[in-house]
Amino acid sequence: MQKKVYETTLGGRVLRVETGEMAKQAAGSALISYGDSTVLSVVTARNEASTQDFFPLMVIYQEKLYAAGKIPGGFLRREGRPSEHETLTSRLIDRPLRPLFPEGFKNEVQIINTVLSSDPECTTEMAALLGSSLVLGLSNIPFNGPIAGVQIGRINGEFIINPTPDQLLESDMDLIVTGTKTAINMVEAGAKQVNETDMLAAIMFGHEIIKELITFQEKIQADFDIVKMEFDNFAVEDAVRDEVNAYAKVRLIEAVSIFDKLERYHAIDAISEETIKHFEKKSFFRLVDDVKVFDEKTQKSYLAQVKKVLDGIVTAEVRRLITQDKVRPDGRKVDEIRALSSRVDVLPRTHGSSLFTRGQTQALGVVTLGALGENQIIDGLGLDDSKRFMLHYNFPPFSVGETGRYGFVGRREVGHGALGERALLQVLPNEEEFPYTIRVVSEILESNGSSSQATICAGTMALMAAGVPIKAPVAGIAMGLIMEGEYYTILSDIQGMEDHEGDMDFKVAGTETGITALQMDIKISGITEQILKEALEQARLSRLHILKHMLETIPTVAPDLSKFAPKVKLLMINPDKIRDVIGAGGKIITKIIDDNNGVKIDISQDGKVILMHMETKWIESAAQRIMDLVREAKAGEIYEGKVTRIEKFGCFVELWPGTEGLVHISRLAKERVEKVESVVSIGDQILVKCIGIDDKGRVDLSRKDALTVK
Repeated sequence: MQKKVYETTLGGRVLRVETGEMAKQAAGSALISYGDSTVLSVVTARNEASTQDFFPLMVIYQEKLYAAGKIPGGFLRREGRPSEHETLTSRLIDRPLRPLFPEGFKNEVQIINTVLSSDPECTTEMAALLGSSLVLGLSNIPFNGPIAGVQIGRINGEFIINPTPDQLLESDMDLIVTGTKTAINMVEAGAKQVNETDMLAAIMFGHEIIKELITFQEKIQADFDIVKMEFDNFAVEDAVRDEVNAYAKVRLIEAVSIFDKLERYHAIDAISEETIKHFEKKSFFRLVDDVKVFDEKTQKSYLAQVKKVLDGIVTAEVRRLITQDKVRPDGRKVDEIRALSSRVDVLPRTHGSSLFTRGQTQALGVVTLGALGENQIIDGLGLDDSKRFMLHYNFPPFSVGETGRYGFVGRREVGHGALGERALLQVLPNEEEFPYTIRVVSEILESNGSSSQATICAGTMALMAAGVPIKAPVAGIAMGLIMEGEYYTILSDIQGMEDHEGDMDFKVAGTETGITALQMDIKISGITEQILKEALEQARLSRLHILKHMLETIPTVAPDLSKFAPKVKLLMINPDKIRDVIGAGGKIITKIIDDNNGVKIDISQDGKVILMHMETKWIESAAQRIMDLVREAKAGEIYEGKVTRIEKFGCFVELWPGTEGLVHISRLAKERVEKVESVVSIGDQILVKCIGIDDKGRVDLSRKDALTVK
């Protein structure tokens, strides 16, 4: 294959695509360069279909630290398990691609994006997303694309395409939009309380850029003669459908409307299992040389069709109830929110806690406050190497009444935690206002949909109970969509079945003022601006309803920190004085810590000193020691000091620990002094005036001038 190169511009930077040189044995490959960022995107697929019930798509985004001129940390000094950022980016690419594979296609597909060179000013994530779509289009794999994505920021009301890290610090939003040429199919955003109108405008602005990127891909694909592989889309025979409907449809429809989640699912599962066992008894024998032989392949195919019909009955009834009867499986109206209950200070020894319940979804939020030195260290390509706020989401199997494997968190838990973290980060105080590392943990105790949004509500109340001075409370709501042709119904506060059988999962978190986080995934090819507008407004009203409930539980931030939370004091010292605080080999700072009951002291290169302890008295004592060490005498100031040494030429006076000056004999008194001991003795407290500091830092003092002032 001959090497081909294509170029366009995106956000004022060159976007280049190279094909035909690297990874030529893959089904599709391309080298995507955006500025100095370079990503190799490849795709491969199995020739035979999987026997699994789901489409086995794997999307991987991996960062090689050499791409940024870094050597990995740790003992092995090589890349290990995927970082949180790599996991989130892999999910970000997977979500808009997955709905665009044709129904019935079950061949395993792997898309691998490897970052080979990283320019912080040019996003590798959006390059990988474009590369994933492009290589699918260039391969023989069926795909109803192309798609593209773009990151949008806003500074002073002006939208910015793929903002740089410095621009993101000034931006009031960080929005990622993906879509096809005709519709939006994925949104991910963090925002500083941006209103719905402005957020919608940003999304639609992003879609215009997406259209240009798709046109660019189409021009590339037009240069290739691409033949897509054929596949068995597993159609159900009419006779099988009729038999299953006659046996189980009425009972399944009744089961769909059972109110309780577990009871409903148990009923549906019981009917489905009974139906499959019933049809297993059919005759699956064929004659081979006049001998009846059991045909296992035919039985397997038949029972797979039975299962597909059963699933289809449930899906069709859920969608019919909502779109035609405007009734949901649990009897709610389309914009009705499930019953709410909550309380705070659930756990007596934690720094802050809350319990938030919405219907059959329940989250326990727990806050822990720590020193800034306990920030999370990040080993990645980005400029940031640590973060002071973490939100961790745990989803144990018992929350849905099941058994399951306990171990490392999965992609879903990482993703839900990141969404909650993004939503709450927008309202947290900065380090100067609240010098703590903050960790929020959400333990999902029950789940029937929208657990990530329950996490945000529980996290907000736990932060308030912990005394963290957040700018405003944040609530989250998950919206759904059922679409049949041109007709659609938007649902507020979707439960598990509505999420599974519906067309959209649209999560919106925010304050009374505006949006702080947004995440939208859809199972159809895309949605229109009008649907987005209606969903955002319906979400806003739902959010206000939940916020009202939360504020009834905890109206304001707790005035004091928990007695079990460490107390903090922030000092600023001259950076040139840091060595005086630390001392040779750390002796001075170690002594301060030992003398003050193990107080924790963090010193930054800019002179920021943070002291932390469970008891304020030790913080104040250590702070005074540090201030004494870095305190500088000023010419003209009067001080009270202690005589520490007497010489023939004068006496030395300690102004404070670590700082002393000389009072020359000629400046001891107004009258002439023959002998120093006739005026002062060791240990005397005397008033002195600073009359100068030489270039070596030596302090000249005068008792005579201090007496004159007095």
